[in-house]
Amino acid sequence: MWDRITHLHPSFVQNSHNADIAADSYHNYKRDVEMLREMSLDTYRFSISWPRILPTGMPNDINPAGIAYYNNLINELLKYNITPMVTLYHWDLPIKLFELGGFANPLITDWFEDYARIVFQNFGDRVKHFITFNEPREVCVLSDVMSMSIGAIEHSKLDEINDIVNYLCAKNLVLAHAKAYYLYEREFKPTQGGQCGITISVPWFEPHTDTPEDELAAELKRQGEWGLYAHPIFSSEGGFPKELSERIAKKSAEQGYTRSRLPEFTEEEKAFIKGSADFFGVNHYTTYLVSASVNKLDNNPIPSLADDIDVGLVDPEGWPQSDIGWLTLAPNSLHNALTHLNTKYNSPVFYITENGWSSFPETDLNDVDRVNYYRASLENVLDILDDGINLKGYMAWSLMDNFEWMHGYTQCFGLYHVDFQDPARTRTPKKSAFVYKHIVNNRYVDPTYQPESMTMTIDPGH
Repeated sequence: MWDRITHLHPSFVQNSHNADIAADSYHNYKRDVEMLREMSLDTYRFSISWPRILPTGMPNDINPAGIAYYNNLINELLKYNITPMVTLYHWDLPIKLFELGGFANPLITDWFEDYARIVFQNFGDRVKHFITFNEPREVCVLSDVMSMSIGAIEHSKLDEINDIVNYLCAKNLVLAHAKAYYLYEREFKPTQGGQCGITISVPWFEPHTDTPEDELAAELKRQGEWGLYAHPIFSSEGGFPKELSERIAKKSAEQGYTRSRLPEFTEEEKAFIKGSADFFGVNHYTTYLVSASVNKLDNNPIPSLADDIDVGLVDPEGWPQSDIGWLTLAPNSLHNALTHLNTKYNSPVFYITENGWSSFPETDLNDVDRVNYYRASLENVLDILDDGINLKGYMAWSLMDNFEWMHGYTQCFGLYHVDFQDPARTRTPKKSAFVYKHIVNNRYVDPTYQPESMTMTIDPGH
């Protein structure tokens, strides 16, 4: 669907950029693995594209070139003892399935299960860490934005249906996740011996003050942003979060609906979804301060998730801000998020599957702000481990600059700079790559370390 939108609606992306070539890992995957070796990394998380494997989205039409590409990448990683961690869905829905309603269509659970089976069959003999979905909240919220642009739904009509689409998507997505999880557990885990989990975007939402009103506002924000997807899987009671469910039911009644706009799970569905993950993947970037009264918007669409939660966000003072705008270097952000999740969801196994800093395209590769961010985050990781939280891995976002969705190539997260003007898409390490390598090799964060040169080499054994 991103191919469609960047060509039919180029203004949707900054500078009308498209992802036809992007960083061109299709042809440069050996260089990508070499970069991992240069930094002494032992794990690579990447996604498999549903439409690259199944162009129509359906299992009767398998693209052998897509299978071959991922086999080549996986084999290259294993050649150098680098563990592949594979995400099945990172927002690139086959356009034919999007036209059938995408995640608002309950049949998506069957379509995703069929796709997952093909992935497990073809790659599960070598891949032992599978992630079903990357960032369900973003999938469901961006579905509306994509509908607006691809389906030509006008803004006014979109505002009328967006909360309904979001909530249908939330239910169908977690059911699709559970179907894929139990498919793996039933048909593949006994022989392949791997694990299957899900990755959820978890910003930390801190109460602006310690008043009960702000505490509740922050909790509602957490439940609306990621609890909708984490709670059915990881909580002991299952189903959608209690306070948010009650708020949506109350608002729905006031607005004249005969039932809550948040669809209910049956008791069988709750039991089916609950516990359907071997690990909790966490994408974490930043913290927001949440208020029950300050900076509340008076123009939220009614009905909508934003109106259902009805809270405000307060800009913090003194937190360094990235070029992307929404990302700040907040104190103890990662530690606060993991501590909360660990307590709320009874100590699951965690992987930090994304964490990083954005900037405008660098010219001198001296990305000091990114260095500061990673040092602060990895100090948080040490604190998390000291607290006994079951954190099994950390993955930076991102190995290299990439097509950053609606920002195109105007925002960069990479440890390696990619020259998007060069047909070869040359990759060059930034200062952050050298600092990250030093942390990985030495297993501690040295705030004084400075690379002696900007030449990256592969250490013996990597």
